[in-house]
Amino acid sequence: METSIVGVGVGITDRFRTVVEEKLARVQVFAARAQRLDVKVTHRAYRNGHVPDETVELTLVGKGPVVRAEATDGDKFVALDLAIDKMSEQLRRAKEKRVDGRHHPRGAHYEKGSGALEGIDVQPASAEVLHAVATGNLPVQDAEEEAYSPVVIRTKSFDAEWMTVEEAVDRMELVGHDFFLFIDVRTDHPSVVYRRKGWDYGVIGLSTQAPPSEALAS
Repeated sequence: METSIVGVGVGITDRFRTVVEEKLARVQVFAARAQRLDVKVTHRAYRNGHVPDETVELTLVGKGPVVRAEATDGDKFVALDLAIDKMSEQLRRAKEKRVDGRHHPRGAHYEKGSGALEGIDVQPASAEVLHAVATGNLPVQDAEEEAYSPVVIRTKSFDAEWMTVEEAVDRMELVGHDFFLFIDVRTDHPSVVYRRKGWDYGVIGLSTQAPPSEALAS
């Protein structure tokens, strides 16, 4: 497997590169077909006396979906270990889910005939949640703001992807998040799948009846 290691605000030593190569075996156990592992180490220094930290981001690229994991610690070697553990767990869960799917073919699936979702816990979102998501009424910290805040909300933008609910669940397991945003191919609506307990999942979908300007005019 190829490896690419870059540092942002920190130098990458030969020792760190050697440790990364040694840790690859833990990932390859669950991702034998992976082609490349990208490692990004970011050094962050804070004001107000807060101790600097190192964030290690891992991106595993192969023939299947991209797998990501990250961890932060004052020591980049510890952060690397934590990130490797997270990625290994994500890959293990995805592998177990594939095995479980073969043993239980009547799991979460879409019934083309009836248009219903079977084997998955789908609950509609409340009107308050839909309004908050649609209007973006959430406090977001400016990326350029350096003042310390105990609550930090990181923002990321990704290209929209059309997929089924089942595919979105698989992607969520691989990236190790508790939710995953996507465009539902069945409805063409922005949707999100989220983890509940065990292998139970929920789905929230947004539907638009009229653009906001038309709704206000009426």
